[in-house]
Amino acid sequence: MPVSWDSRVLTRLKTQQLLLLVYLYDQRSVFGAARAAYVSQPAATKMLRQVEDSLGVQLFTRHARGVEPTPYGEIMARYARNALTELSHAYDQIESFKHGLSGHVAVGTVVTSATSLVPAAVALLKERSPRVLVSIQLGFSEALIQRLQEGTLDVVVARAHNIRDLPDLNFESVGESPHAILARTGHPLVDKPSLGWRDLEDQTWVLPPSGNVLREHLELFFVEQGLTFPPYVVETDSLQVSASLLQMSNMLAALPRDVVQPYCASGDLTILPIDFSIALGDAGIITPRNRSLSPSAQAMLGALRDALAMEEGKLP
Repeated sequence: MPVSWDSRVLTRLKTQQLLLLVYLYDQRSVFGAARAAYVSQPAATKMLRQVEDSLGVQLFTRHARGVEPTPYGEIMARYARNALTELSHAYDQIESFKHGLSGHVAVGTVVTSATSLVPAAVALLKERSPRVLVSIQLGFSEALIQRLQEGTLDVVVARAHNIRDLPDLNFESVGESPHAILARTGHPLVDKPSLGWRDLEDQTWVLPPSGNVLREHLELFFVEQGLTFPPYVVETDSLQVSASLLQMSNMLAALPRDVVQPYCASGDLTILPIDFSIALGDAGIITPRNRSLSPSAQAMLGALRDALAMEEGKLP
C-alpha cells in the first residue's frame, strides 16, 4: 500500500528547518539553536515562523528564559529527529556501497555480555568490515535502553523488565545468567558451617545503584527470608571497582557467575556456599523498531547473532 504524503506541506520543509526544530527542542533557546544550526538568530526566528505557518500551529512558546515546545512542538521535534536519522543512514548506506562498508556503530552492553558475547561479536565485525568504527558503552540495562530509545545507541545487549511494555523495541533473547554471592578468598564466612542468609544481614555489601533489577531482586530476596536488607552498602556500577573492594575487604557482592569466573580461577574471589537462585529474566539483543539501522549497525547485529550462535554451538 503506497504511503500518503501531503506534498503541499513537505515541499515547504527543508532539512535545515528540521535541524532547527531539533536544536530548539534540545537547547530551549533560539540563540543556542541558531548557533548550532549556523544561522543568525533572526534567520532562525524566520525559519521557525515559516514552519509554524506551514503547519498552522504554534510549535514553541517564548518566555524570559528561552522557549518551550508546545504539544505540537513535541510531536514535530520527535519526528524531525527521526527523519534526520533516516537521512543520515541513507547517506551512510550510499557511502558504504561506494567505498565498501564503513561508518560508525554505537553498542551498549551490560557487564555480563561485555566479557564474552559483545567482544566476540566485535572481533567478528572487524574481521569482516575493518573500516567500521565501533564504540562500546558499558552500563545498566535501564540506562542503555533509554539511550537506545533516544537514538544515541544503535544496538544494546541488556535485560528488559517486560519487553511487552516496550513496543518500540525488538528483543532477541541471549539467555539467563546465573548469579552468586562473592567474597574474597579467606573471608570469615567462606568456611562457616551451615552458612545462612541471616549471616549476611549485617555484612557490608557492594551493590548497583537503586533502580537496578539485580538490586531490586536482592532486596526482595531478603524480605522473603524474613530479614531486613543490609544497611551497610557501597554503590557502584563498575565490575572492576566491585572486584577490588571485595579483594581488599570483607565486603560481599552479588555478581554473575560467568563474569567473576576469572577472579575465582585466579584465587582472588570465592563463591559463598549459599543458595542464590534468583531469575532476573533473559538478557537480549535489543534494537529499535521505529527506525531503520545503518549498514554498520546491521553488520553489528549480524555479528552479534553469529557470535551467539557460536557460543551455543550452532555455528563452527
